[in-house]
Amino acid sequence: MKYLTLIKAIILAGLLMLAKFSSAQKFKLLRFDEDHTALKDSARTFYNRLKYLPLHDSGRAYLSFGGELRAELDRADHEDWGARNVGTNIFLLQRYQLHADLHLGDKVRIFGQMRSGLENGRKNGPRPIDEDQLNVQNLFIDLSPYKGPDDQMSLRLGRQELQYGSGRLLDVREGPNLRLYFDGAKVAYASPKWNVDVFVMAASRVRTGVFDNSISRKSKLWGIYSAHALAKMINVDLYYLGIDRAAAGFDEGTAAESRHTVGTRLWANGKELIYNFEIGYQLGKFGAADISAWGGSMDIGYRFADIQGTPTIKLRSDFISGDDVKGDGKLGTFNALYPNGGYFGMNPQAGPANLLAIHPNLTWSPARNVLLSLETVFSWRQSLRDGIYRPDGSLSLGSSNSDGRYIGTAYITTASWQISRFMSYNAGVQYFKTGNFINDVIPQHKDGFFISSLLACKF
Repeated sequence: MKYLTLIKAIILAGLLMLAKFSSAQKFKLLRFDEDHTALKDSARTFYNRLKYLPLHDSGRAYLSFGGELRAELDRADHEDWGARNVGTNIFLLQRYQLHADLHLGDKVRIFGQMRSGLENGRKNGPRPIDEDQLNVQNLFIDLSPYKGPDDQMSLRLGRQELQYGSGRLLDVREGPNLRLYFDGAKVAYASPKWNVDVFVMAASRVRTGVFDNSISRKSKLWGIYSAHALAKMINVDLYYLGIDRAAAGFDEGTAAESRHTVGTRLWANGKELIYNFEIGYQLGKFGAADISAWGGSMDIGYRFADIQGTPTIKLRSDFISGDDVKGDGKLGTFNALYPNGGYFGMNPQAGPANLLAIHPNLTWSPARNVLLSLETVFSWRQSLRDGIYRPDGSLSLGSSNSDGRYIGTAYITTASWQISRFMSYNAGVQYFKTGNFINDVIPQHKDGFFISSLLACKF
């Protein structure tokens, strides 16, 4: 496996060396959203051929290739706040991805992407987000039965990544070493004013080996997500999402869960004003109990576009329900489904369930392609009868009949450097000061400390 990693690194590094003198489109979060047809009539350099390889004289059939290599060195002290005496973890994470994009005219497209995620050095082994030695990340076919002058409809079948809104409920999770994927079908309609997706998906279980991930044939995630550009600086998202889990775990216990989420988002990302307001309600069944949960966020910011370095200030507040009374036949804990792992900080230790949070943030660009960020996250339990949860929704600490509400404060500093259009470097430091709840529940409690250094190359 070490030799395979070295070969992949050499191949990708060589491609990047050839690419550094070429022009390229900006890389997207979802690589299949990239469009390299602008290279059709460009100079036939090696890199341009890699991104746009015509298969027919008409140019309507073509191939595009791309990839990524990423190395992340982390140090984590007391990730569990001293509960299990894990102490210090120093570990290396590696991610390798290669993809091919085949277009057969305007009606048919096939996209495939391989991934390899490796972890070395963690005392207690890789977390579920760390290692998957070799697997298929994306493999789908797009069919376009209708394409008008300004709108189109498409059908996507197969393995695919999903990302909607601000990532509070459905996100690809770019931050962790392993990105999320699903198997299923999606029908999408797109026009200048409307985007509507309807999907039915199954979630696979990730194992650490080579092509050993299980494939589920049971739909576990379904929904409809619509985004409407109502007016200048007014965008509205409306959605319904359903999820089914055979054994969902909360402080209340473990049982089968069938949950339905309805919500809306009002947002804009202007030259100066930035805002994002989102609220959702959940109902369904948790074993024999009824589900009644709610969650939302208010995010507002201002970008000083006329000041050198474009300093930007933001203030986010989150209010997410927990369970009020155990064993009362009703579950009030919000399930954030598949959220963005870094929504509550660089290395969040309290996730989006039973949570009240205030999150001020300041970003500034002191030099070209360099961005600095300073932020603080204050976190409380919404309900004293419920515990705290990890970013993936799993239970981290039970309530233990504690009356302590304050979880703690995270102080975060990050720096990002876009070295070139192909290479970036990110570094961050986070200090987590425990609050009265953690101090009450964990006798030998420790403050958390996290340092991250990440180098990434894309082509």
